Amino acid sequence: MFMMFMSSDAILSFENASIYQDDYLVLSEVTLEVQPHEFVYLIGKVGSGKSSLIKTINAELPLKEGQGRVAGYPLETIHRKDIPMLRRRLGIVFQDFQLLIDRSVIDNLKFVLGATGWKDKQEIDTRIEQVLAKVGLEYKGYKMPHQLSGGEQQRVVIARALLNEPEIILADEPTGNLDPETSESIMQILFEIQESGCAVIMATHNYSLMNKFPARTLTCENGKIQDSLNPAEKVSEEELSE
Repeated sequence: MFMMFMSSDAILSFENASIYQDDYLVLSEVTLEVQPHEFVYLIGKVGSGKSSLIKTINAELPLKEGQGRVAGYPLETIHRKDIPMLRRRLGIVFQDFQLLIDRSVIDNLKFVLGATGWKDKQEIDTRIEQVLAKVGLEYKGYKMPHQLSGGEQQRVVIARALLNEPEIILADEPTGNLDPETSESIMQILFEIQESGCAVIMATHNYSLMNKFPARTLTCENGKIQDSLNPAEKVSEEELSE
């Protein structure tokens, strides 16, 4: 456990916050901060509050009590009109990909850029080339999703999350449907993203991966968040098994 000192350069912070799912209190007295360049695991049993915390971070759930700030936006007072701008500063990586199956990789990415206000064709093409190169898919842009392996589809999802140069990546069980070797390659990409300056918060149940890729860990348990800054600490799968 570590002592909390709120700092102005934190990319994400909560102070004495209560996290609700509808009217049900799932986490209380949440005080933490995440700095740029940090990689943070989010773990806990099903129903422990992981998903509710992620949904509060991206303003899908309102912050009813306490204070929270994400990428400069105060969660407790954020206006509905500002939520799309907040979400442009976040990148979301889903377990189940959620790609548009009727269009190519490039057209999946063009759809997102168009929906978030990009208009210049050259800038769009350049940005797509950049993110596909970052995830090692520079030659797969014209493939359809069904022509890609699961690991390649997840790389597309990561590329999609990077399009608007987010300050935080929220990865919700990004290796949940992948084999161990592919999972490790996805982890390497996520850590490269973190090293380039984007904070990564990853919800997971894969404790063997956590031990291979140690990082700070937030544990949702008994309505609280335990925060460990000791990356050498091994996680017990038995301790937090489903």
